[in-house]
Parts: sequence; structure tokens; C-alpha cells
Amino acid sequence: MDRAYYSATIEQFLATNTDEIFGILSQMNQFTQLQQANYAWAQEIEILKQVLIPYKGKIYFEYTIPRMGKRIDVLLVISNAILVLEFKAGEKEFAAHAIDQVWDYAVELKNFHESSHNLFIAPILIATQAKSREIYLVETAHNDDVLYPIFCNTKTLSLAIDKCLEYSSKDSIDIRMWEEGRYCPTPTIIEAASVLYNGHSVEDISRSDASAINLTQTSDAISEIIERSQKESLKSICFLTGVPGAGKTLVGLNIANKHRDVDNELYSVFLSGNGPLVAVLIEALTRDKYALDRQNNHGVRKEDIRTKVKSFIQIIHHFRDECLKDPGPPIEHVTLFDEAQRAWNLDMTRNFMARKKQRPNFNISEPEYLISCMDRHQDWAVIVCLVGGGQEINTGEAGIGEWIESLNRSYPDWHVHISSRLTDEEYSARGVLDKLNARKNVFYKDDLHLAVSMRSFRAENVSTLVKQVLDMDVAEAKKTLSELQDKYPIAITRNLQTAKQWLKDHARGTERYGMVVSSQAERLKPHAIFVKQEVNPVHWFLNNKDDVRSSYYLEDVATEFLIQGLELDWVCVTWDADFRIKEDKSHGKHWDHWSFRGNKWQRILKEDRQQYQKNAYRVLLTRARQGMVIVIPEGDDNDRTRPPDYYDPIWQYLVSIGFDTI
Repeated sequence: MDRAYYSATIEQFLATNTDEIFGILSQMNQFTQLQQANYAWAQEIEILKQVLIPYKGKIYFEYTIPRMGKRIDVLLVISNAILVLEFKAGEKEFAAHAIDQVWDYAVELKNFHESSHNLFIAPILIATQAKSREIYLVETAHNDDVLYPIFCNTKTLSLAIDKCLEYSSKDSIDIRMWEEGRYCPTPTIIEAASVLYNGHSVEDISRSDASAINLTQTSDAISEIIERSQKESLKSICFLTGVPGAGKTLVGLNIANKHRDVDNELYSVFLSGNGPLVAVLIEALTRDKYALDRQNNHGVRKEDIRTKVKSFIQIIHHFRDECLKDPGPPIEHVTLFDEAQRAWNLDMTRNFMARKKQRPNFNISEPEYLISCMDRHQDWAVIVCLVGGGQEINTGEAGIGEWIESLNRSYPDWHVHISSRLTDEEYSARGVLDKLNARKNVFYKDDLHLAVSMRSFRAENVSTLVKQVLDMDVAEAKKTLSELQDKYPIAITRNLQTAKQWLKDHARGTERYGMVVSSQAERLKPHAIFVKQEVNPVHWFLNNKDDVRSSYYLEDVATEFLIQGLELDWVCVTWDADFRIKEDKSHGKHWDHWSFRGNKWQRILKEDRQQYQKNAYRVLLTRARQGMVIVIPEGDDNDRTRPPDYYDPIWQYLVSIGFDTI
């Protein structure tokens, strides 16, 4: 695959007429604002024809970065270094957004371009009219051979290149092998949704290395069930499972994206009860599509785009309410329910319907009602349930068992396609699945399970480590930690400011970081952490570093309810005394569950609420793509609500596993 608009050896580039290079670039450009691009290319070609005379290697203009949907101005492979050049023609200053931009490109190559993993990469920002300054080469805290961005102008660019080549201790790069390297991206769910919505498929953004589950395989398995159901007039339900961050939501979005034409009989909709996730995805897709249309000089209103996006991704309650109003079948033949285990049980549904919808005699759970809506179709229908293990975090969430019970009670003719891993303990469905043994048309499929986390692309077994930590399996946690700590840094500290600095030191470019806490963490107020403050998820997840409402500012915190289903690159988890450790003769060392009410802690006794709290910490500890820092406050002897005895056992437990202390 040719990733660049123009590529050649440096020798060929120097020998080729400028107009010819210019013509190739212009022909490849897909966008309409050619004048601006032409001006930049003219300057870049002129500068580089002077600077590159002493060097041998290869040059690439407009080198594509698929996951980001952007292009590097110029990429050079010379001797033992990869040089990422971002030109700012006519600029006198090195703007913060430009620094992040060139740094993002370098980190993107390091992380996701297979043959760049072990190479030296230098991001160089050229403000053509800037004053000359000293050239400094500094490695980042990662020590992975990616430098901090280097600042230069046209006069000092040669010096910057020379210093990079001298600094690199790597062997000379085999350019042919480097070009053949696969690009294996692992996008965030926000990036993935944007790429899919703009016409790409899941194949374009999923990894293909042997250690990762091929999302295409799972998507194809569901597509086959949909096509067969349509062809043979069947009603089918699928249960797709996966570890946190494995790509369940991505599979659902991919299926919905394939069939978002309302006039097509296969029309599908992605439904989620996760309000923050839906709000963030709708706004992200709207902003991205609006920016793309403006770039192409398409006159379009943002609200018109948002309306179309909302037909692709919906909050599940809107779907439910439409079905309450209209007794006929919904327009969709295929519905994909994200986090299906969080659908409401009978009591929660009955109470809601009586209070909010004036339906006092409503006597079925949310899963049974949702199945009944799709069962209204006379010909065929498909429901896809995306199921997370240990993800129930709120009172009234039914778990996946209620879906199975509903099928057995009321829908004996539906075909049931089940992930072969739904029997695993964390899905809490083993007992109820036994009731399917006497049922016809039940199919267990390995392809309906995603076993490898894509979120933590640096170390795929982070979710396993978190499970072991929460299960107090110290021996296995130590073993898992030893396997991932070189690739996925996890640090623990007693000091919140130390943790904040750790985040800033590790995040590069626009990598997003933020603080997360339990919704029960009410005694973090002395640390200026207010869990009851309402946080807008759109601002927190999407806004830039200079916005005080964004996660970057490290002022507003996200709880498990805000962050479930979403992710950050780097996370600070601040632990409170709501989930503490107790040791006694009868139970040994175990988790102790508390809730702060009024002016004191009250023990949580109900098993389901204890499980919700454990799951909340599971969510918090599995949100980071690249690494995390965990803060265990020291407590205060002078504050009866947060004495050190509440926090010290947690700290000692994490130290015993072997986490790095800072």
C-alpha cells in the first residue's frame, strides 16, 4: 500500500523537477482548497531541495496516519532514524496545537506501525519564520526512542537532522522492510465510531496481529446470522461477550453502520442505556463530520448532521418510548443493545413505568419488553446483546440472566446464538443457561466472544490483572503484573499532586488523561474532589487542554457512571474508604463495603450492592489504554471520617502485589 501522495529516494527527489513533484501532489489531493496546500508544498519542496543534499534515504510527502485520518507533511527515513517533519509556513511561533500535532504523528508511528516499534523517531516542528534557537534533543519518560518535539526554522533544520542522526544508537533502517510493515491501529471508541461513520469498515481500524482477536471474524458471524434470519424469516437473538475493552461496542457500531440506510430492509440501530457514551459519540461524530464537510467546502448545518447521527446511535429509552406510543413493529429489523446486562429488572421497570409513563400495571422486565417490541415483526428480526462481564454497577440492573429467562418464559420460537464464554463466572448466567438445554435452536459459538482487550494495546491482560486484584488472588496478580509492567506502567502513590504530575509526564501530544473515582468516594473532598458535582461528559471527553471542563485540567472527576464504555490514554484512579480492606478470623482478608451518609460511613450489607461497588472499581481500573497511577490517600488522624487505618491496608495490599511506588 502506498501511504504517501509522493515518495522517492532522496537522490531521486533532488533530481526531479519541482513542477513534476508539485503536479503529483496536486493530482493526489482530494480536497478543494488547493491554493493553501499548493503554497505549503511549494515552500516545503524548495526548503528540502536545499537541506537534503548531503543525505541518502527516502522522502514521503503527505504520509497517511490511518487511525487519525490525517497526513504527515513530510516523513524522512535517513540512516538510523525516522524524522517526522511538520511545516508551518510563514509562522514565527511554535503553537501548542502544532507541537501536539507533530508529537501525535511520531507516537502514532511508534505505537501502531509494526516496523517502527523499535526504531528511533524524532518529531521536528518547522516554523519557517521563527527566530533561530538552540536545538535540544530530549527523550520522554517512556524511554522508547521517541524524542520530545524539536523546534527549528529553515536555517536550523539541517542542524536538527544532523543531531538526530548522531543521537540515534539504532542500526541503519532497511527501508524496504520498513515500508512493508503493517499498520495495526487500536483506536479509541470515539475514533473508531468516527472512522466507521465516514465510510470505512472495521477491517480498516482493527489490528491483524496474531495476538489480537480479529474483530472482522466476530462481525462476520453476526452478519451471517442477520442474513440467514432475513432469508429464512427467523427471529434470532445473539449474545456477544468480551473482556473490558475488547471491542464489543465497536462490533455493534460496525453492524449498525453497515445498515444505516432507513430504506433498506436490513436497517439497524445501535442502542445503549449509557447516556454519557451516547452523548459523547453523537457529539464526536457531529463535530468530525462537520469539520470534514467544511474542509470540503460543503455547506451544511451542524444540527442537520446531528439529526442524522442520532438515527444511527440512540439512547435505549427513546426506542422504548417510541414502542410504547406505537403498537406496531419498529422500523428497525435489527437492534444492537450495548451493555445489555444493564437492562432493568422487573421491579425497576415496573416502578419507572408507573411513575414516569402512567402505566401502573406494567408487569414485565426491560429485557422481556425489548424482545416483545422486536417480536412484533411478522417476518423476521434480530437482537444483538453486547454483554460485559462484571459491569453491572447500578441498582435495578438485571444482568444477562433476565434476557435468558424472558426467552424461556415467552419466546420459545426464537433462535438463540450464544457466546461459548457466557458460562464464565463474571457473566452470572451459568445457572440460567442450564434452562436452555431442553430448548430447540440454541447455538453456542466461539466467534461471539472477544477475548483480548484492544483498549490496553500496550498490554492485553490488564483486565485479567484487575480481576485478580479485586479477587485478592495475590499470587496470580504478581505473575500477571510481572508480564505487563514493562509495557503498561502502573504506579501507586499516597500523594495526589505526585499522581497528577505522573500523568502529565507520561501523556504525549493530545493523548488524553484524567482522574476517575468511585461515585461513593465522598471523603475525597479534602483533596478538592467532589463526586456529586455534575460533569458534562461531552466537555470532559472531547474538549481541549485549555478548557477547564475537560479531563486534561484534572479538576472535574469522572465516576464509573460517566466513564463506563469510554476510555482515556492515561488514568489516575483515586481510591477512597468506600472500598476498603478488612481482616478477621472468620473471613480472613477481604473487601469491606461502605457508603457515606450524612456525616458518617455506613456499612453496605446487601450482596447485590456490594457487587455493584466491586464492579465500579473494576470499571475505574480498566479505563486506561496506556497506563495508570493509583492514589491511596494517607488519611488524617484528626478526621474521624478518614483515619489512616481506612487507607493503609489498601496501600499495603497493592505494595504486596509489586506495583511501582512513587
